[in-house]
Order: sequence, then structure tokens, then C-alpha cells
Amino acid sequence: MEPLDEIVLTGLTVFGRHGVFEHERQDGQEFTIDLRLRLSLARAAASDDVVDTVHYGELAEKVAAVVSGEPVNLIETLAERIAAVGLDDPRVQDITVTVHKPHAPIPLDFADVAVTLHRRRTPDAPEDTTA
Repeated sequence: MEPLDEIVLTGLTVFGRHGVFEHERQDGQEFTIDLRLRLSLARAAASDDVVDTVHYGELAEKVAAVVSGEPVNLIETLAERIAAVGLDDPRVQDITVTVHKPHAPIPLDFADVAVTLHRRRTPDAPEDTTA
């Protein structure tokens, strides 16, 4: 088994309309996303070709489309959708996603609210060959 290396993208800031309150949906706010993908980078290092790795620019665009897209109530749901985008590449073995909501509607002074989740590629279920 090849060792797992990492691609890390931090601080991707995208405007979205997520939240449980109507004003969050109407006014929107910035969300900041951090990603940590674990995969083998040996092939890319040997070939020096971007096709042998996860293109982090393209990944950032896909994640931004999720954040700026269909609103959800919870940043937990948003993080799950972002994780699915990262795991869409079969080379990615697992992913850590943090969604920061620094402008959350909390009537106290605070620096940030964030949700972090870890997702691992699950092996495909075996085909059902029973008749």
C-alpha cells in the first residue's frame, strides 16, 4: 500500500446563503473552507504531470460552486456536500473539511464558528449476484 500524502487548501472564502434564519438566506455571508485530502502523490511526483494529481484549482472551483449554490440550513450539511466533491476523485482516500462561519448570528463577541468533519472512501458494496 502506498503512503498517504496530503494536499491542503485553506482559507477558500466564498459568499453563500446558508443558515436557519431567513436573513441569512436573504443577505448571505462569507464562508471560509479548509480542505485536507489524503492520497498518494508518488505518481504525480514521478511524472511531474498535473493529470496525475488532484488539480487543486479545479477542486477549489467545484467547492466554491457548492458553497455559492443551493442553500442549506446547517454548515454540517454544507461540509458533507463539500466532502463528497473531494471524494469524487477516486485517488482521494479521505478528506477533512472545515467550514468556518465567522459571521454566524450569535449575539456575543466571538472570532469564529466552525464545523470539521472527516470522511473516508468506503469500498463499493459487492454486487448482488443472487437471482
